[in-house]
Amino acid sequence: MRDTHYISREILDLPKIQEILEENQLLALSDEARVNINKARQYLDKKMESSKEPFYGINTGFGSLCNVKISKQHLVQLQENLVISHACGTGDRINFKIVKLMLLLKIQSLSYGNSGITEEVVLRLIDFFNENVLPVVYEQGSLGASGDLSPLAHMSLPLLGKGEVFYNGEIFSSEKILEKFNWKPLKLRSKEGLALLNGTQFMSAHAVYSLIEAYKLSYLADAIGAVSVDGFDCNLSPFDALVHYVRPHRGQVKTAERILEFLEGSEIAEKVKESVQDPYSFRCMPQVHGASKDTIRFVHQTVKTEINSVTDNPNIFVEEDKIISGGNFHGQPLALAMDYLAIALAELANISERRIYQLVSGLRDLPMFLVDDPGLNNGFMIPQYTAASIVSQNKQLCTPASVDSIVSSNGQEDHVSMGANSATKLVKVVENLNTVLSIELFNASQAIYYREPLKSSNFIMQLVNSFREEVPVVTQDKVMAEEIAKAKLYIKQFSIDKEILFAN
Repeated sequence: MRDTHYISREILDLPKIQEILEENQLLALSDEARVNINKARQYLDKKMESSKEPFYGINTGFGSLCNVKISKQHLVQLQENLVISHACGTGDRINFKIVKLMLLLKIQSLSYGNSGITEEVVLRLIDFFNENVLPVVYEQGSLGASGDLSPLAHMSLPLLGKGEVFYNGEIFSSEKILEKFNWKPLKLRSKEGLALLNGTQFMSAHAVYSLIEAYKLSYLADAIGAVSVDGFDCNLSPFDALVHYVRPHRGQVKTAERILEFLEGSEIAEKVKESVQDPYSFRCMPQVHGASKDTIRFVHQTVKTEINSVTDNPNIFVEEDKIISGGNFHGQPLALAMDYLAIALAELANISERRIYQLVSGLRDLPMFLVDDPGLNNGFMIPQYTAASIVSQNKQLCTPASVDSIVSSNGQEDHVSMGANSATKLVKVVENLNTVLSIELFNASQAIYYREPLKSSNFIMQLVNSFREEVPVVTQDKVMAEEIAKAKLYIKQFSIDKEILFAN
């Protein structure tokens, strides 16, 4: 029996979103949401009947055609034309987990009663979500202002029986899936196409997906970094709380606490050290990992505000008797935040790659390239090359998209956020960080092997032994791509309790 989440004004946040997705919960409208949606629609219908005033996108054209008045008999055609004409996406299909997030976030935004959409349209979006009928949406096409027009058009096409959807692991025509569920194609009324296409749900869905991954990878960066600390036979003094209380950035303090907790009881850590200081990639983990944690928290707050907001245009205010054309569709807050998050996650990969490099360098009683008979065996030489290649690509991906803007729509849309590009490259940085941390754990597990018979802490040994069930110690050269793929799968499937996960 699937639980039901009722869409309401209750704040939607990452732990709840993760719960909805992981438990495959059903969505339903709360009574409050139904009242708000219907009240706004009734207000809009009455306004259209009684007023000859032009309202943007309701009885006018769009963009630079905003001054072209549309007659009443063409208002339905206007909205359908909007959806069809704006479906100009290209490039790769986006991850269907992100499409499902787009549906959830669009439903949430429409539920507040400031969009003028009918309950029927929102319920159909809920049907799609609940039945896992996921529209095919493409990576390229949005400027991140006027909303994510092209991606949201592709998300909306199936409501009209057009476009394609992903269902039960296959791509189908929307028409075929609508027939399967006995759903009739919708006829959009005034404002409805605009309400669907205006909004930041392509950007915000990528941001939510990346943030959930970021919290997980931040935790794993600390855990895997702690394995490397013992693998490289490092001092624990840089993690002493006294050091961090005199520079008390929250993330820095949290990282130092966590690493000491992970390494508590380690025989390797308790051994007298020959080196007075360790390289920065080990010694400065609290400062570097901590700064990324603080960035994740900042971006989280921005995204939390966004996903609990109304981001289409114009906005309808029933009590105030106003229909206002504004700019809540502009993705600048998300564009800046996602560029910042990409930089923070790339830094976790940068410092991880440096630890990988130190581990294979033949220092501190470790064999060259972490393998017996180096020379005959190349061991872990080339996984470090792979990590270096990936972090170099991350540096290119971290060039901010948000500093760019290209004039569109005959100058009407003369500043855009390019936040959709921030979004898609952020997901690539997340994936790259996953790979680099996987390679570090692969290396660090091997280094711990060469510290035997001394053992690390219970936590570290449980992590390492669990990892070795999937990726065993390397005793002679093998196809390392296969081992890295298994390491990546281990990281992807690693489960962390929500209370720990979001406790950065």
